[in-house]
Amino acid sequence: MAKKLPVADSSYSHIANKKLRTELNRHATRTSRAKALQDDAEMLLTNEAGKIEVEGEMERTWRVGQDEIVQGAGQEAAKGRREWKLDGGPYRSRYTRNGRHLAIAGRTGHVATFDWMTGTLHSELQLQETCRDITFLHDQSHYAVAQKKYVFIYDRDGVELHCLKSHIEPTRLEFLPYHWLLASVSNSGFLKYQDTSTGQLLVQHRTKLGACISMTQNVHNAVIHLGHQNGCVTLWTPNLPHPAVQLLAHMGPVLSVSVDPSQGGRYMATAGRDGTVKVWDCRNWKGAVRDWTLRSGSDVELEWSAKGALAVASGGCVNIYTRPSIQTPMHTNTSPPLYLTHPIPNRPLTSVRFAPFQDILTVGHAAGLSSIIVPGAGEPNFDSSEADPFENKRARREKEVKALLDKIQPDLITLDPEFVGSLAPPSKLTTTVDGKPADIPFARMTRLDRLKVSGKADETEENSEDEVDEDGKKISREERERRRQRGKGKSLKRYLRKQRKNVIDPAAVAIRKKLEKQREEKIRARMEAKSAGEEPRKASALDRFKRVAS
Repeated sequence: MAKKLPVADSSYSHIANKKLRTELNRHATRTSRAKALQDDAEMLLTNEAGKIEVEGEMERTWRVGQDEIVQGAGQEAAKGRREWKLDGGPYRSRYTRNGRHLAIAGRTGHVATFDWMTGTLHSELQLQETCRDITFLHDQSHYAVAQKKYVFIYDRDGVELHCLKSHIEPTRLEFLPYHWLLASVSNSGFLKYQDTSTGQLLVQHRTKLGACISMTQNVHNAVIHLGHQNGCVTLWTPNLPHPAVQLLAHMGPVLSVSVDPSQGGRYMATAGRDGTVKVWDCRNWKGAVRDWTLRSGSDVELEWSAKGALAVASGGCVNIYTRPSIQTPMHTNTSPPLYLTHPIPNRPLTSVRFAPFQDILTVGHAAGLSSIIVPGAGEPNFDSSEADPFENKRARREKEVKALLDKIQPDLITLDPEFVGSLAPPSKLTTTVDGKPADIPFARMTRLDRLKVSGKADETEENSEDEVDEDGKKISREERERRRQRGKGKSLKRYLRKQRKNVIDPAAVAIRKKLEKQREEKIRARMEAKSAGEEPRKASALDRFKRVAS
């Protein structure tokens, strides 16, 4: 019997707009059904991620070497243990999203892309200049290289397509696949976003923190994480000119930053020149969840796997730690339990990359690259609509077109991506004008109206402007302005106009009270003259020479 899909409760009945209420209810229903279908689909996942398990309490997993793992693993899995000896090192590497193709870039200018499973070489270049980083774009057909002066984009055959002269002296590159944005950070401290679908430079941010040598992205919300020379880690989005989060992570330069993709980007790992590795909880920045000190004080590289394994490359070895030990809060500076270790004598170790959907870790060093097997590090099940390691040419083309149609706008990049589709909270300030609610936004109101809404306006000044004529009638604002233009304003009123508005000044309040008292005396005298039967006489310019009886 088929399971009935759930229907979302109508939690938007308070919305008066019928069209908006229907759309929100439809969105909530689709979300609840997608969650139910996802739970059912997990029953069909046959592959499971395994780890190394020891038989006795005295045995340790880190004592198992790569030779024993290769002998115990299957024939297909054993192909992941490889050594590439190259002369253009040290090397940096990058995998495609489906984990099928690998791109490498040596510091001296040796660049190559190939299918590492079959050994098919796509392109190989000798650029004869410094190359600092490399990354694939939407698929293996295009890749970008951070060279000595600019960023260059090449196709699969190694033909130069574009030279991005706006990206000057880049040090690190990242590509956001769902937004089609190529992000680069330079020696001058500028973070720049280039739209690869339209070719225009989207935005550039000045970090004001000097040169940056470490950058990564959070695949959950597409936020760029930067590590700076003063020990700070900053989080950037294209729609904010300032960092969304800035924290002091280390007492020296930050050498490497990585974000855990297994739990929605909740944890971030940083490594500094001070020889410490820290794990942070991105939901609150009150302090590091766990930190420990490395034995070697050389450059450190970090990388998280799809299943939450953390690889730390420092000195002449690579150490792998697994959860939940690295995510358990620990107040002492002790290293978490070690899962695997592998010595690599070719220093320095410049990059570590986990192959998607594989239990393989690729380490770039001065003599080339080394791939080791890390059981339980990769995701065993893949979604063919997102990343298919066995896709053909036709499927790749259809996927590229669909990705362009589903491109997400850069304005939606934020720390909390769950805000999309939710209602904005009601404002705490009610915008009312003259006691009646108005549709004017608070930011577009005049300064006096904003002060009235906030309850900070000086009401005595508003009352002082309500003038009356000789018959006791209120004078309109237009009549008052016309009289001021005629030059009939007194010097005392001119003094009041020069004062700052909406400021409660004791002297100004005393002068207003004096004017109000004079006005009341005039009205009282006029009313007494009317009651005595005397016809009121208009004031004349010669009244100033009249003698006043002493």
